[in-house]
Amino acid sequence: MLTSEQIAFFNENSYLRLEQVFSPDEVASLDRELSYIMETFIVPTKGWTGPWRKDKQYLTEEEEEKSLLSATHELQHYSPAWGHAIYNPRLVGAVADLIGPEVELHHVTLHAKGPEFGTPFPMHQDYPFYPHQDGRFIDAIVHVDAATEENGCLKFLRGSHQLGALEHLRNGSPHLPTDQYRIEDAVSCPANTGDVVLFSIHTIHGSGLNRTKQWRRVVRLGYRNPRNRQLSGQAHGRPGLMVAGLRPQVEGVEIEPYGLWRPPPVEAETSSPQ
Repeated sequence: MLTSEQIAFFNENSYLRLEQVFSPDEVASLDRELSYIMETFIVPTKGWTGPWRKDKQYLTEEEEEKSLLSATHELQHYSPAWGHAIYNPRLVGAVADLIGPEVELHHVTLHAKGPEFGTPFPMHQDYPFYPHQDGRFIDAIVHVDAATEENGCLKFLRGSHQLGALEHLRNGSPHLPTDQYRIEDAVSCPANTGDVVLFSIHTIHGSGLNRTKQWRRVVRLGYRNPRNRQLSGQAHGRPGLMVAGLRPQVEGVEIEPYGLWRPPPVEAETSSPQ
C-alpha cells in the first residue's frame, strides 16, 4: 500500500517512483526474456515521427539520422516472466490505491532506446494514444535497465495531470508544441533496475537521447479502473485482465472476450492435379 505521503506526492507532482518493486532475481528473468524477444521478434526503427525531430532541444541532424528505437506490445504473449510481472502485488496495490479498488490491465508496451543514438520522446501526454473518459488510468514504467540523464530517463512537468486532456499536434506521432512545452522545464526522474515509475494518462512527460553504449529498456504497463471507458485508440474494444478486484458490470459495456484479436485469414489448401 502507498503511504499518505506517497499519494500526496503523486497528486502534487503527477508521478511517483517506487523503488525495487522487482527483486534482482525477478529483474534477471525479465531481462533475459526481454533480450530474447528483442533479438527474435523486433526490427528497430528510427522511432517517433514528426517535426519535433528537427528541434535542436531533442536531436541534432546527425542524431536524427542515426536514432534507434525498438518497440513492441503485449510481452506477456511472449514471456512467462512478463506475464507474472503484470500481477506484481506491490505494483498492483500501489495502482489500486490511486485509481482502484478494481484495476484492469490495458496494455503492455516496450520502449528500448538503442545505444549512442537512442531515440528521445517529445513532451506529450499518453492520452492521445488511448483516450479514456477520465483520469483513472495509470502508466507504470518498469525499469529493466537503470535510467539516467545520460541514457534518457523520464522527465515530467510537475502538476501537469491536473490540466486534463490537452490537444496535441497530429503531424507525425502525437506531441505537444515544442515551444510551449519544453523538455528543459521538466524534472528528471532517474531510476534503478527494478524500480517502477507511476504517472497519470494526463501527465506531460518526455525523455532525452540515450548517449551511452548500452540499450536503455523500459516497459510500460497500462492499468485502468474498468469503469473508465475508452473512447478510441490502442486496444480499444479489447477487455484486459483483472489484476485487482472483480470486474464490475458497467451499463452499456459488453465484454467481448476475444476483443479485437482476429486471426489472419488462412487460404484453403488446393491439391495439385495428378
